[in-house]
Amino acid sequence: MTAHDTPRQEIPVVDCALYEHGRRRPGHLPLDEAMDVTRTSPGGFVWIGLHAPTAGQLQIVARAFGLHSLAVEDALNAHQRPKLERYDDTLFLVLRTAVYLEHEELTPTTDIVGTGEIMAFVGRDFIVVVRHDPARHLSGVRTALEADPERLAHGPVAVLHAIADSVVDQYLDVVAALEADADQVEFDAFSPDARHDVGRVYQLKRELLELRRTVAPLAQPLGDLAERRVPGVDRELAAYFRDVADHLAQAAERVTVLTELVDNALTMALAQTSVQQNHDVRRISAAAALIAIPVAIAAVYGMNFAHMPELGWLFGYPAMLITTAALVTLVYLVFRKKRWL
Repeated sequence: MTAHDTPRQEIPVVDCALYEHGRRRPGHLPLDEAMDVTRTSPGGFVWIGLHAPTAGQLQIVARAFGLHSLAVEDALNAHQRPKLERYDDTLFLVLRTAVYLEHEELTPTTDIVGTGEIMAFVGRDFIVVVRHDPARHLSGVRTALEADPERLAHGPVAVLHAIADSVVDQYLDVVAALEADADQVEFDAFSPDARHDVGRVYQLKRELLELRRTVAPLAQPLGDLAERRVPGVDRELAAYFRDVADHLAQAAERVTVLTELVDNALTMALAQTSVQQNHDVRRISAAAALIAIPVAIAAVYGMNFAHMPELGWLFGYPAMLITTAALVTLVYLVFRKKRWL
């Protein structure tokens, strides 16, 4: 079934082009022609980029290229785990993208890592890329590949490698930016003058865990591609995929290290908070003890008993003041020596 057999519907095509022997046929190929041209262009393939298509829009492409309904359903529901699946002669790869969100100050509610998804359907003579990520563009990937016809001549799997390589490189950029936040959190945790805000440390830990859920599951799909456990990957492309898998392992390792660092900072921040609370309790207790001395003496002499001999003594009042001051001073010095004040 071709596009001519379906009701005309506007489809959000970012770019659509035919590539023959590693070179792009000039111009932007209309989608309805792209669905037919692969049958008449041996050795060529079509690269179609879609951005957030609706179910009806994607179904038009799915019918034309024979995409499996389960894969199409996953491509529409943009909350998938990174994975690689094979449906007959078509590969379906899910990639989760990550981008570092710039911020002036880390707070308990700051969003640090933004995520999106890229789904790719790869056949013998086509690749359909569905993007659910407003902050992630693949135009740079297409431009770079078009400047390298030798690699592009490997077909749709070469495009798949370029997309995966770009996504993984972005992981490394995000991790590098997060290291600065983690270093600041660690410095604050061990600084006696810093404000120990446990909320901001916990927020950074949550963002790191979100990044780990984005990075870690991709290891298996890249391993399958690098080890040629799926069709369409030649020896040269397998080497490229191994390089991407190595970069992914680096990103995953650095995320793990950062998570442990932030865990330590969180533990230290909680400990510092506990120490500060204990110190505050001691200061309050010491202040209460100092206040208790004059309060106790005043309470005794406020009882209005008839027989209190010192009330008639000439030096009774000065003696009471001196005794109160002496006791308060003595208790104050004791607390100062114990570092409670």
